[in-house]
Order: sequence, then C-alpha cells, then structure tokens
Amino acid sequence: MAVFRSGLLVLTTPLATLAPRLAPILTSAARLVNHTLYVHLQPGMSLEGSAQPQSSLVQATFEVLDFIAHLYAGANVHRHLDVRILLTNIRVKSAFVSPLPSSVQNLAHPPEVVLTDFQTLDGSQYNPVKQQLERYATSCYSCCPQLASVLLYPDYGPGELPVEPLDVPLPSAIRPASPMARSPKQPVRGYHRGAVGGTFDRLHNAHKVLLSVACILAQEQLVVGVADKDLLKSKLLPELLQPYAERVEHLSDFLVDIKPSLTFDIIPLLDPYGPAGSDPSLEFLVVSEETYRGGMAVNRFRLENDLEELALYQIQLLKDSSHKENEEDKVSSSSSRQRMLGSLLRPPHKRPELPLNLYVIGLTGISGSGKSSVAQRLKGLGAFVIDSDHLGHLAYAPGGPAYQPVVEAFGTDILHKDGIINRKVLGSRVFGNKKQLKILTDIMWPVIAKLAREEMDQAVAKGKHVCVIDAAMLLEAGWQNMVHEVWTVVIPETEVSGPHLPSYPHCKLHRDLSQWADKCLINAQAVRRIVERDGLSEAAAQSRLQSQMSGQQLVDQSHVVLSTLWEPQFTQRQVEKAWALLQKRIPEASSNL
Repeated sequence: MAVFRSGLLVLTTPLATLAPRLAPILTSAARLVNHTLYVHLQPGMSLEGSAQPQSSLVQATFEVLDFIAHLYAGANVHRHLDVRILLTNIRVKSAFVSPLPSSVQNLAHPPEVVLTDFQTLDGSQYNPVKQQLERYATSCYSCCPQLASVLLYPDYGPGELPVEPLDVPLPSAIRPASPMARSPKQPVRGYHRGAVGGTFDRLHNAHKVLLSVACILAQEQLVVGVADKDLLKSKLLPELLQPYAERVEHLSDFLVDIKPSLTFDIIPLLDPYGPAGSDPSLEFLVVSEETYRGGMAVNRFRLENDLEELALYQIQLLKDSSHKENEEDKVSSSSSRQRMLGSLLRPPHKRPELPLNLYVIGLTGISGSGKSSVAQRLKGLGAFVIDSDHLGHLAYAPGGPAYQPVVEAFGTDILHKDGIINRKVLGSRVFGNKKQLKILTDIMWPVIAKLAREEMDQAVAKGKHVCVIDAAMLLEAGWQNMVHEVWTVVIPETEVSGPHLPSYPHCKLHRDLSQWADKCLINAQAVRRIVERDGLSEAAAQSRLQSQMSGQQLVDQSHVVLSTLWEPQFTQRQVEKAWALLQKRIPEASSNL
C-alpha cells in the first residue's frame, strides 16, 4: 500500500476501550504515514448508515487529558512521525455554549489519507463506510483533493481485548494544584488567559502534552515563553540548540494547527520569571513534574508583588523506553541533541581540486576540548591524521619555511641561544595583541596549508582514503576550503566561579544543576589541559580560549559535532558512529565529483 506524507486518524472507539488498543493502531498508521499524523477524537461516532456523521463536542475531563498524554507517550516509539492531536472539538464545560466552527479548519499539512479505527463486521474496506469517512474528514478539515481512506485493522496480538470500557482508569498524567482529589470524569476548568514556558528545542511529544493541556485550559489567549540567551547557558550541548527563531516557527506551526481559535503570544524569556511573574491578567501556569517547584516560586514572587497566585497544572514526565546509556530515561530535547552527535548535520562540500580518492575531514574545537584525542581515535579506525601543530613546529624550525619571516617580523630576541624560536616568548607577544597576532598568522597559515597539502599527497601514496586535518584554528585560517567536511569537538565553555542552581522557574532545575556543575569542571579541565600541555599560566590559557572562535561559532559551520563531555568509552562510540556513517556517504560523494 502507498505511503503518504500526511494523514488524519479519526478515533471513534470510547476512550476507556481505546487505550489498550492504541499502540497497534498507531503502529498501523505509522506504516501508512511517514511525516505528519493528525489525530481527531470522536468517541462513539458511527460511520455506518445513510446519515452523514457530524463532528460533536467532546467534554474536556481529566480522562481526556490523560488519554492525550497516553497517546503522545505511545507515539514516541514512532520518532519519524510528527503527531498532532487536534483540539477544536475538545471543550471545557464553560465553553460548551459556543458551537463548533461551521467552516473547515485549515491544517499546515493537508492530509493525503484519512484513517480510522472504526471497523466493519466483515473486516473489509467497505466502500460506503470509506465514503462516509472521507466526507466527514473533508467537512472538518482541509484535505488534499485526492483524499484516500483506509479502515485500520491492527494486529492486536494474542488474547481478547475488552469490548466494554475498562473500570481501571489511565495513569494520572495531569495534576491540578488544588488539594482536592481528581477523578477521571471530573470536568476540567477553563480560564481566559494562561501561560506555559520552556526551551521547546526540537519540539517533541512531551512538549506537545504540555502545550495541549495549556491550549485546552485557555479559552482566549495563551502566553508561551521561549527561553533565550542567558537562560540557555546551562543547557546540555547548547551549541546544538535550534536558533530562537526556528524554535518559535515550529512552535507556532504546531499551536495554530491544534487550536486555531486561540490567540497565541509567543515571547522570549530573558529573566527568571517572565510574564508569569508580573502579568496580572494571567490565571494559570502549566508546568512539568520537574519544574513544579519553579511554578511555586513564580507564585511566591507574585504574592510578594500583590498579585494573585496562578492555578498550577503539573504534567507528569513521559518515559522514554528506548533511551540509551548517558541519556535521560524521559523524553527530552537533551537526549535528542545527544543523538545528533556523530551524525551529518549538513551536506558535505564538493572539492574537485583535492586529490582523487581522498576524503578530507577538518577536525577542530576550542583548546582543551579533547580534539587531539578524537584525532587519535580516528587514526585507530584507519584515517591518515595531519597534525597542524606538528606542521607549525616544522615551519618554525631553523631552516623551515616560516623561520626567517617570523624572525624578521618579531626580532632575534624571540630566539633561544641555540637559534630555535622560543614559542612561549613569541606567544606572549601575540596573544592579546590583535595586530601582532595577524602578522604571525599571515606568515604561518599559508605555510601550514601548503605543508598540509603535501601531507595529503603522502596519504594518497600510502593508499589512505580518509585524511583528517587536526587544527584548532581551521576555520579562522580559512582551511575549510581544503576539506570536504568540518568536524567540531565541543565541551562547555561557560566561565563560572562555581556551580549554582539556575533560578529560571521553567528550566529543568535538578538536571540543570548537575549540568552546570559539569560545565564548571570541564571548563577547568580545558584550562588545565592548556596549562599542562603548553606551559602557560591560567590567565594566558583563558586568554587563548577567548581569542578563538566560540564552540557555537564552530558548530554553526560544522558538518559533524562530537563531544568529550562524558566518559572515554562514550566518546569512542560517538567516533565509531561518525566513522561508520562517513564510510556510507564517501562512495556517494565520490560518484558526484
């Protein structure tokens, strides 16, 4: 059967009966749809009979909210799918007086196929039922003109599934701040205006639960705060965060799709509390299980400023059953960024001027990042490694191609008694002095580039197919023009005096504390590596770091990113992953030359 880019799944089974059937239904849908899957809840609707079925309101109860969380949790195993539960017909009790919109709701990705869990008695693709399904879908949403339809008959496996609703409710995924016990059939209260906040990097299913609950609670306006600038510094692998504008674009696309009747105010969060701490018109705040204490801090701040407390709604974490070592056991953007390590982020450069049958990697990273150790790991896998520092030593040596120009530019007082250039003295002259540094680099960089090209010829002569240029200043020197791909090794570079707990209430507090502490340790480690390796003072080592491109600037121009933040064995697995993926794309790159 054909695979469609976008689809609409109409669920008609009562929720309590539907819950245990959901996983096979989603698996069946994922075989037919490969990008965006919209979900429309219409429990109890029949597609048989002559009357055209009409969309009806579904009252927002805690059972409905729990089911939404359950569906998104189940969808997490299908990572290729962008699942979106549509909320137009899900209303809080106070909003039941307003009818459903008579116009068709536009969707960002018009469905090419409509699917349903509704089944006929004979288990066939019965045409009249499919026609009813297609008419129903097109009466509610904008669909592609050639809309296909499929009745799903999932393989539910051995054992009989319940026909009648279960007495056992779904696990509670949403907890109101009220001390009153909540029940599944309890209606959810509606509010005029509320807020939700987060980083919303690479929008995932846990984000979607948070946002969906906020959209159901809000009847007029939802303020969505998106962390930016200083609030991102404590994040794991911040260099791989999507830019603010990109995160807002994806967020807006999702929100307008699921509930277009709301007004959304998406703003950057630049301070610890954002509008939740100061806007008197806000009535509720949706937080996660991790950020609940931050929500309490917002309310204390509001009380101190004579504002009413916000009603807090706490969302339980979504467990990630497929998480790997060093990843969190919950659905998170941090894990998504970790999974990017070693993967290709952008298409390689075509370099027909480089030696044939040689694929060149430029390996870079800030001083102390562990770049050279990664180079050695690549060498162990079969790469020919060119050490630009070693080439620099050769160029500086008496009789080397840069020796005389450097002595003429900086004077004989940079020499040892035996005539060898004292690199420590030379370094003290240029670091912190942009004019002097440029004089030196204008001499050295072209010389090292020429030597590197000669080394590439040696790699070809030795029958090597992958060459790695290990160079901290690869991009500053403009050497990206002599490589197919730039690989960057990153470690946190935030300079702090010691670990502390970020005060931003929407951040993941406990995790950020440990990450912040790790950053302090790793930054100190980077400085220590430079001090021990090059014999510099700590101040000089810090100055060297500051003279280089930041990790973010390097990543913005990189094809592959690696990190030495974790244990050596995890670094090795990253390198092996990157190498294996490289071997797969080299033949394709060669065929395109």
